Amino acid sequence: MRRVIAFILLALFAGYSLSHATPRSDFDRGNQFFQEKAYDSAIAVYSSIERQGLESAELYFNLGNAYFKKGDLGHAVLYYMRARRLKPGDDDIAVNLAFAKGYTRIQMEGVQLNPVYSLTENVLGPYRLNLLAWISSALFIVLILLLAARFGSAFRHEWLRGAITICSILLVMSVFATTFKYRHDYVTKRGVVVAEDCPVQSGPTDQTATELHGAPGLVVEIIGRSSDYVQVVFENKRQGWVRYDKIETI
Repeated sequence: MRRVIAFILLALFAGYSLSHATPRSDFDRGNQFFQEKAYDSAIAVYSSIERQGLESAELYFNLGNAYFKKGDLGHAVLYYMRARRLKPGDDDIAVNLAFAKGYTRIQMEGVQLNPVYSLTENVLGPYRLNLLAWISSALFIVLILLLAARFGSAFRHEWLRGAITICSILLVMSVFATTFKYRHDYVTKRGVVVAEDCPVQSGPTDQTATELHGAPGLVVEIIGRSSDYVQVVFENKRQGWVRYDKIETI
């Protein structure tokens, strides 16, 4: 009986190891194709890993590199941004993303309408949501302990009052930062133009006037949808409608 149980456990463990080793071996195979400059093959292997429901900053970063080497600027920017969402503080991702966006045929020039929003975005950009959430939770616990010491015991030291004030201010700031990060990274829907030809219409149909032509690599905010069209806002705040199949969501 013990041998049977041991055999079953060994089989389960072997199956678990095999299922977790396969993506790793595929990833290495994709890297080998990339080194050999077989970029289409590298993309095919990396994409097969993605289709398994697996994601990582490294996988997306390598996909971005392969697409960039292939000359597909739209998908390069798309995967660099997906990598940045998972690993926002990575310098290599930031540099490659900025480099790729610099090759976009159309540069979105314009002033941010809300400089406070832009500043907050730049300050919080390198930090992950879960880190900000942990900081907020820790500050909340510390505040509760300080309040308990101040009002639930015989301690009446002046430093407690100051500590409670400082902790309260820090908690409000951290909650604001966490909420902003969550809305920016997960609530606001963004996409990247991946099609070579991307006319931007004034309405959700090709019968309306063409406002401008988008280019691969341009980042948009998706604010609405009507049938096969989505309403988008470009980085310079210009709006319009584009076909849904012209963009990929981040």
